[in-house]
Amino acid sequence: MQSARGILITTIASKGELQNWPELLPKLCGLLDSEDYNTCEGAFGALQKICEDSAEILDSDVLDRPLNIMIPKFLQFFKHSSPKIRSHAVACVNQFIISRTQALMLHIDSFIENLFALAGDEEPEVRKNVCRALVMLLEVRMDRLLPHMISIVEYMLQRTQDQDENVALEACEFWLTLAEQPICKEVLCRHLTKLIPVLVNGMKYSEIDIILLKGDVEEDEAIPDSEQDIRPRFHRSRTVAQQHEEDGIEDDDDDDDELDDDDTISDWNLRKCSAAALDVLANVFRDELLPHILPLLKELLFHPEWVVKESGILVLGAIAEGCMQGMIPYLPELIPHLIQCLSDKKALVRSITCWTLSRYAHWVVSQPPDTYLKPLMTELLKRILDSNKRVQEAACSAFATLEEEACTELVPYLAYILDTLVFAFSKYQHKNLLILYDAIGTLADSVGHHLNKPEYIQMLMPPLIQKWNMLKDEDKDLFPLLECLSSVATALQSGFLPYCEPVYQRCVNLVQKTLAQAMLHNAQPDQYEAPDKDFMIVALDLLSGLAEGLGGNIEQLVARSNILTLMYQCMQDKMPEVRQSSFALLGDLTKACFQHVKPCIADFMPILGTNLNPEFISVCNNATWAIGEISIQMGIEMQPYIPMVLHQLVEIINRPNTPKTLLENTGTQKLIHTRCTSLRNIRDNEEKDSAFRGICTMISVNPSGVVQDFIFFCDAVASWISPKDDLRDMFCKILHGFKNQVGDENWRRFSDQFPLPLKERLAAYYGV
Repeated sequence: MQSARGILITTIASKGELQNWPELLPKLCGLLDSEDYNTCEGAFGALQKICEDSAEILDSDVLDRPLNIMIPKFLQFFKHSSPKIRSHAVACVNQFIISRTQALMLHIDSFIENLFALAGDEEPEVRKNVCRALVMLLEVRMDRLLPHMISIVEYMLQRTQDQDENVALEACEFWLTLAEQPICKEVLCRHLTKLIPVLVNGMKYSEIDIILLKGDVEEDEAIPDSEQDIRPRFHRSRTVAQQHEEDGIEDDDDDDDELDDDDTISDWNLRKCSAAALDVLANVFRDELLPHILPLLKELLFHPEWVVKESGILVLGAIAEGCMQGMIPYLPELIPHLIQCLSDKKALVRSITCWTLSRYAHWVVSQPPDTYLKPLMTELLKRILDSNKRVQEAACSAFATLEEEACTELVPYLAYILDTLVFAFSKYQHKNLLILYDAIGTLADSVGHHLNKPEYIQMLMPPLIQKWNMLKDEDKDLFPLLECLSSVATALQSGFLPYCEPVYQRCVNLVQKTLAQAMLHNAQPDQYEAPDKDFMIVALDLLSGLAEGLGGNIEQLVARSNILTLMYQCMQDKMPEVRQSSFALLGDLTKACFQHVKPCIADFMPILGTNLNPEFISVCNNATWAIGEISIQMGIEMQPYIPMVLHQLVEIINRPNTPKTLLENTGTQKLIHTRCTSLRNIRDNEEKDSAFRGICTMISVNPSGVVQDFIFFCDAVASWISPKDDLRDMFCKILHGFKNQVGDENWRRFSDQFPLPLKERLAAYYGV
């Protein structure tokens, strides 16, 4: 009853806003002093909920800053005889740590002192709140914790082993947060001997984990997925140049490699937190961690109990990124052992092994293919057809990672791979089908045009088109299928022609329907729901894939549709991801059928100019690329539009920390130095080719402008592996022209500054 009253009070307070009930807070604070325990505890429960829901307004002038009174009051109750009230008091104050609330900062030393006094509290909820407070203080008031850091580390080591898992989990967060602090290495170096075994021990499945995961169920492939099995999925918009991974896309939203080995336990738990902590600490300490890990690994990986062995395989995966160099000598023995573990009788061992092997895929691919790649690929493909759904999922994800690393190394095995992936269509339940689309799309991205063979097309396309025909326009399963088809269309090129018309038309319809729904919602928001714009984004991206794959063959489809009108609307959408995808499509259509784009250039260019804002990096990147493609097609006719974009482009170039992908797409650069140093690190591709043609044209118009930075031009020219013949001729002409202009003696003195590899390369390729 008391709890219900508390919830009612806080709900009314949050809905009606605290300023409309000014007597509430003074009344609740007054009730804290009641001698009746139930009254005091009830008031504290209500105050805790208010602090959680309304922290911001409590720290504002609107309510005359009540925290100046409330926080000292809460601190008094840290020593209360009731554990429940002590817990409420700490929880209330904790709400104001991250925001560095002034009222708390004034009492920070008293707060920390009181926390230390509660460190050994017998009540788990109090210990949990103390740990939570210390983790947050580590983030915002490290200066106040530093003098006590040795004691805090020792305390957190104990609490990470607390009998209460909620306390242990809260304490384990400390290591994750500490790893982000510059002092981490200095603070922890003396404690690794104790800490690493504690984290490793926390990585074992608990009994409750195994029950929640149905770990005793080995075969479940015939059991349909429930709706809660399927996590919401969000489409990531197309970024131009993402096919050139080495070119340096600096995009943080693609983190498929995270410690996500048991994602059906939706809650963050001690196992996941321990593994994540070990992962980040491996990235801090690198190979220095191995003396503390390797003795444990030896025991774990060959342990007869499957739960212990499984945790060892997780440990091996967790340290992969940070300790890769130091692990290399052990991998020739470990990788075959892990490949054997893919056949373990326990499904949870097979699934974690898939994930761990994916973390070492880069090394596997660097070795002769018959040694590890072929056996790994063979076993992973078997696991893709496993009788356990968790193993199917882990194998599919691991295989997608292997595809990204191996690329064309997989071409000799394409028939075998496709045979397995296509068979999985008939085997998979709902959730894993979505992951299968990703594996097929990644395969297409990785092997490219090698997929364009009649026998492969005949295997792959019928099941994809069957799914395409089954799904309704409003079904969110369209997202991964459209993404998959986008990659497949780009890879198959002309091989996709027989399927392109219905696919193209449906994409145009999806864009049109979404725009129409958005217009209705904007006009009458109470009557019409806002559309899910992801449908429009994935459709635009598939249209881009079609344009890139089909090239000029898309011309008739564009001619018969209103896609350019729709694209004009999308380019002005409020949602950055919609603009990002529409600019990618504009660039691809410019390359494929410029005759249809050209009449719209006067409308498009001002919009492109306003989107050259590096704050929205992916939008800016795609807008820049589209401008470059339009410039190539327009030639001298581009001149009237240059003032709309030139100033912004020069600002992007001169901005510190501009990602390489954006610099690659920035067509007109003011400074040779900046341009050449960015382009030298990009592998040969069409964008690099057009950028260098721009440089050569600039030099021919103004040769004296390059003199000061000519060494950077020479270095950038030498970065080419195989430039086109006419571009090589341009380089020759400029290099020899410069040499003749300055004379042999000056050229010799100038070229003596070059590193030896640069000097040799220019002599061998260009005769200077």
